Amino acid sequence: MNILIENCNSIDTAQITLTDKKLNIKFAPNGTGKSTIAKAVTLHAQNCSLDGLIPFKLRKNNPNNKTPNVTSNTVINSIMCFNEEYVRQFTFQSNELISNSFDIFIRTDAYNSVEGDISTIVGEINDLFDGNEELEAFIANLKELGDAFTLSKTGLSQKSAGMKGLSQGNKLEHIPEGLEAYRPFINSSSNIAWIDWQIKGYQQFSELSECCPYCSFDTTDKKEKISKVAEEYDKNVIKNLIKIIDVIDKLGNYFTEASRQKLKDITLLPNTLEPEHIDYLKQIKTQIDRLSDRLSKLKALKGFDFKRDKLVRDQLNEYKIDLAFLTELNSDTTKQEIDSINHSIDEVVVKAGLLQGKLNQQRTAMQKLVEKYQTEINSFLSYAGYKYKVQISGEDDQSQLKLQHIDHDDFVSGGDQHLSFGERNAFAIVLFMYECLSKKPDLIILDDPISSFDKNKKYAILEMLFRRKSSNCLKGKTVLMLTHDVEPIIDTVKAVQKQFDSQVFASYLRFDTGLIVEMSIDKSDIKTFSQICMDYLATDAHTILKLIYLRRYFEIVDDMGDTYQVLSNLLHLRSQNEAIDTREEGHPIIDSNKLEEGIVQITSSIADFSYDDFLERLKDKRSLKDIYDNCSNGYEKLQIFRLFDGIEVENSVLQKFINETYHIENEYICQLDPTKFDLIPEYVVKACDNCLIEAGF
Repeated sequence: MNILIENCNSIDTAQITLTDKKLNIKFAPNGTGKSTIAKAVTLHAQNCSLDGLIPFKLRKNNPNNKTPNVTSNTVINSIMCFNEEYVRQFTFQSNELISNSFDIFIRTDAYNSVEGDISTIVGEINDLFDGNEELEAFIANLKELGDAFTLSKTGLSQKSAGMKGLSQGNKLEHIPEGLEAYRPFINSSSNIAWIDWQIKGYQQFSELSECCPYCSFDTTDKKEKISKVAEEYDKNVIKNLIKIIDVIDKLGNYFTEASRQKLKDITLLPNTLEPEHIDYLKQIKTQIDRLSDRLSKLKALKGFDFKRDKLVRDQLNEYKIDLAFLTELNSDTTKQEIDSINHSIDEVVVKAGLLQGKLNQQRTAMQKLVEKYQTEINSFLSYAGYKYKVQISGEDDQSQLKLQHIDHDDFVSGGDQHLSFGERNAFAIVLFMYECLSKKPDLIILDDPISSFDKNKKYAILEMLFRRKSSNCLKGKTVLMLTHDVEPIIDTVKAVQKQFDSQVFASYLRFDTGLIVEMSIDKSDIKTFSQICMDYLATDAHTILKLIYLRRYFEIVDDMGDTYQVLSNLLHLRSQNEAIDTREEGHPIIDSNKLEEGIVQITSSIADFSYDDFLERLKDKRSLKDIYDNCSNGYEKLQIFRLFDGIEVENSVLQKFINETYHIENEYICQLDPTKFDLIPEYVVKACDNCLIEAGF
C-alpha cells in the first residue's frame, strides 16, 4: 500500500509504504510529523475534510491554491487509530473500562451465528408485532393511558396528568352557570386556543381600558363574565382532559362494555372525582400496566431474556397472558389479539428443546470468552508489573469490563482518576487491540503508543499486541506504528526477531525542509556502536572524521589507554609537547614513549596519520568549514562542529544535544548506523549552521 501525503501541516510531501498484513514501524524524531501522518490518513479513510491540516505558511499566502491531500493506491474502507483522542473518548468510562464492552469482547462472529438461530426461533413471537398496525396502536394507547396516571401510597398521584385532567370534572360538557354563551367556543376543536386567547386578553389588557382589547367595544357590564372564564378554565387541565377522553375512545372495544361505561361516566362527571372513582381508575391503571408490560416484553423478546436457572419451556409458558385476571380488558376484541399471541408462544414451546440447546451453547461460549479475556489481560498486567486486574462482570448482554486493584475487592469506578499516565496508556492500548479484533478495520494506526514506557513494559505491550495467535492479537493485520523510539525496532527486527516471526517491516522517516523520505531498516542496519566505529574506519570518509570515530570506539569499549590519550589531545588541539595524560592525577604531560605508542596504534588503523599534520589541519578553521559543508549527514556535521574551538551554541538544550552526540553519554548498546540514517533533527543542524555564519565562516 502506497500513501502520498501532501500539504498537511509541516509536511509538503511524504510517500509512505505499508506492507499488507504486517507490522509497519515508522521511526522518526519528534517534530517529523508522525501525528500529522496518522491524522491525515485517518481523515482520508473516513472521507472527512482535510482542510484543518492546511499548513500555516499557506493560510495567508497560497498563490498556487495548494490544498491538503492524501492519495492511496489501495482503498481503505475502515480505519482505527490509537492516539490521545481515543484514550480520552472511549476508555475509562464511569461504569466500565471501555465503551461497549459486550460488543467488543462477546459479540464475535460465532456468537452472532448462534444469536441468529435463537432470533429465528424467538422471532415467531416477535413477528406478530411486525407490521401489525392495529396491535402496535393498541400497545401505544395502553401505554399512553397507563402513563397518564401515577400510583401513590394513597391511590393515584394528584400531580399526574390524568388526575389533573379529571380532578375538576368535565367542564366541556358541564359549562359553569353564566358562561353558556361561550358554548360554541368551549365545545369547538380549537377550544384550548380559545381559552388561552380569552384569558391572555383579559389578564394583560383589562386594567388599561373598559373596552374589549380585541373589538374595542365597551365591556363594563360584561367584565364579571369575562373574568369568570379565567376562574373556571385552565388550558392545561382541559388539554389533559381531552387527551384522557381521546385515548379511552381509541382503546374502545378493548375494554369490556361495563368498563367503557364506567370510564365514560368518570370522564363526564360535572364535579370532582369521588373516592370510588379514584379506586376504579387505580384498578384500570394496574391492569393496563400489567398487560402493556407483558406485550412490550414479548415484542422485544430475545435470548438473554431467558434466565439461566429455569427451563426455557417453563419461561415461555410464563409469557402467556390470562385475561381472566385482567377483568376490565377481557373483551372479545382483546381476547382475539391475546389468543393469537398465546398461540404463537405455544408454537415456540414445541421448539423449546432446540432453543434451550442454542441458549446453552451461546452461554457456554460466552463464559469461555470471559475467562479467556480475563486471563489474557490479567496476565499482561501481571508480567508488565501493574497492580491491577480486570473482571468481566454483569449478566449476559449487560456484561462490562471492570477494574480492580489487587489489594482491594471492590471495583474501581472509571479508572482514570486512580491510574498513572503510563498505566492509563497501557490499559488503553490493550483495550484498543480488542476493539480492533471486534471491528476488523482495514488499517490500524498506532500513533507513538509505547515511547513513554520503560523497557519491560514496552516489550510486554509488544508481546500482548503481536506475539500470540493471530485471532487473539494484531498479528497478521495491517498495522502502521509511528514512534520516536528506536527500541521497538531493535527488539522486533534484531534482538528477538524470530519471536515476531519476521512480521515486522521497519523504516526511518527523514524530514528535511517539508519533505519526508522513507528509508527501510534491516537487521544489518542495527549495530553496536563499536561495530559502527570499526565499519566507519573502512570507508573512504575524511580522515578527520575517522579519527573522531576511532576515539569514540576506545571510549565505548572503556579503553582510555595510549591510543585514546593521543586522540583526545589531538582533538583538543594540543601539540605533542603539550599532550597530557588524563589517566594520571593532576593530568601531567604524557610520557613520550606512551605518546609514540599511541601514534603507532592509530597508524595501524589510519595509514596516513601524522600527529603534527593533522593538528595543523584541525587548527585551520577554513579547512574545517569545508569538511563541515561536505558532510553527508547531520551526525557528521555535529562531530566537525565540536572541533571549532571557542564556538558554542548559546541555547543550553541544543548544546547538550550536540555534546551527547559527540561524547558517549547515552546508551549505545545497539542503534541505527548514523552514517546511513541521518538522525539529527533539522533544527539542530540549522543552529550549528547559524553559529558558524555568525562566527564569520
